[in-house]
Amino acid sequence: MSKGDFSFAFPEQIPKLMTEIEKGPLREFTPCHFKTHEEIAKALAVVHTELVLIHPFREGNGRMARMLSILMALQGGLPPLDFKDMIGKDKEKYIRAIQIGVGGDYAPMEKVFAAVIRKTLRAHEPR
Repeated sequence: MSKGDFSFAFPEQIPKLMTEIEKGPLREFTPCHFKTHEEIAKALAVVHTELVLIHPFREGNGRMARMLSILMALQGGLPPLDFKDMIGKDKEKYIRAIQIGVGGDYAPMEKVFAAVIRKTLRAHEPR
C-alpha cells in the first residue's frame, strides 16, 4: 500500500511488525507515565510514527494513531490533544516527519508533538 510516492509495509509483514511494535515501543512507552512534556513528546513520536509506518488498516491509520496518542497523553497527565494544526496547516511537516521516521530519526516528529502539546496546554489555560 502507498500514499503518493511513499510505500508502507507489505501486507505479509504486518503481523510481524505489529508484534515488534508491541514488544518494543509500546512496551517501552506505555503506560506513558513520564514526568516532562519532552519525554511525553518523544514517546508519542516513536509510537505514532511506527504505527503509521506499519499502516495495518486500509483506512483510518492516522485516526487510530492519533487516538493512541491521546490515550498516551492522558496517561501522562495531559488533556486530550488538539491535532487541528498537525492535520491542517502543519500537515506537510507531519508527513515529512513520518517519512524521516523510516530511518529511526524521530526528532522531527518530536517537534510536531511538542507543538501539539503546547497548543493543547494553551487552550486549557485558565482565562
